[in-house]
Amino acid sequence: MIPGDVFEPISYELTRADLVAYAEAAGDPNPIHQDEDVARSVGLPGVIAHGMLTLGLAGRAVSTWTGGAEVVEVGCKFTNPVVVPAGGSVEVHVSGTVKKVEDGLATIALEVTCEGTKVLGMPKAVVRA
Repeated sequence: MIPGDVFEPISYELTRADLVAYAEAAGDPNPIHQDEDVARSVGLPGVIAHGMLTLGLAGRAVSTWTGGAEVVEVGCKFTNPVVVPAGGSVEVHVSGTVKKVEDGLATIALEVTCEGTKVLGMPKAVVRA
């Protein structure tokens, strides 16, 4: 990896069944991730994906791009929800660019979008190069 390398974007499809499975695995039963009425009652546009699930998809892309290199840091700000429709799916798109390589570590700037909107702010990963 060298600064300026651009990785091929990867898309991941999410369904409500994925949210249920993630909630069980993560121990996060918050109903905004499964119940339309509850989500709307708190001002959300509908059922939303877990922020950590969305960040996890970005981490999965990094692992794919780097052949499973050790991730030593990953982070972001949760800026916009990923709304998952009932009976359908939504795609989360992840792209990345190597920003720097120093002391054996590569910093990858990520862009994570859904329906053309950035859903994570300033996402990045640092991997052992």
